[in-house]
Amino acid sequence: MAERRMFAKTIIDSDAFLDMPVTARLLYYDLGMRADDDGFINSPKKIMRITGASSDDMNILIMRKFIIPFDSGVVVIKHWRIHNYIRKDTYVETKYKDEKEQLMLDENNAYTAKKMQLLQLRDEYVDEPSTQVRLGKDSIGKDSIGKDSIEKNIGDATAPHTQVETVIQEKNSETAARKKREQFIKPTVEEIEKFAHEYNLTKLDPQYFYDYYESNGWMVGKNHMKDWKATAKNWNRRQFSTSRQRGNVIKMPDYMREQVDAKTFEDLEKEGKCPF
Repeated sequence: MAERRMFAKTIIDSDAFLDMPVTARLLYYDLGMRADDDGFINSPKKIMRITGASSDDMNILIMRKFIIPFDSGVVVIKHWRIHNYIRKDTYVETKYKDEKEQLMLDENNAYTAKKMQLLQLRDEYVDEPSTQVRLGKDSIGKDSIGKDSIEKNIGDATAPHTQVETVIQEKNSETAARKKREQFIKPTVEEIEKFAHEYNLTKLDPQYFYDYYESNGWMVGKNHMKDWKATAKNWNRRQFSTSRQRGNVIKMPDYMREQVDAKTFEDLEKEGKCPF
């Protein structure tokens, strides 16, 4: 198997490809990098785990006709011969000859099924086993890979169009929601004050906290701050601990005073001698 693979811009720059979630596109690239010289992959589930892809991502690739699945679990990249030209002196034929015999190359050099048939999407790729993809001359046998027609022929899902769009919209919504959660938005002094009051952070000076992190670009050590509320709680905890270590002597019964004079509450806690 070659160490290098190519991807045709005619395919990956099409609207049909770019409309898919980024996770589905990344899965496509990883499948392409690990395919044999005929474009077949025998371990798509393994690659899904490596890339962190979900069943929805594979489902979208199949429904959008970028991947053709087989009952054996093997999948093939439909436009493999458009992406890659393998020299005869380095070409190694695929081991999956039974699957290859079910395919032929159309006029655009893309794989298509020899006979009209229905291939069931495998359960590990879809949530509803009833979803089907039609592989035949009426559905993918006449695909055109020209710039003007690629969206029509690649983008027309073999499963119902609305079903494809629903999956893509849900995937995009999940991605957007995750990015929004991960995106850091610095707080205002008023927000810090409100948070400190709500959680009784008595040792947190909102203005000082804001000025300190504003001056260092909202960095915590060498990393960008992800959660200012958690940082504020830690700040209050450190300030409270520091204030106790500055000579806050614990008043205790006389019989214990000799052993605890000049000891802070925190010291006693560490030694397990705190009477409270």
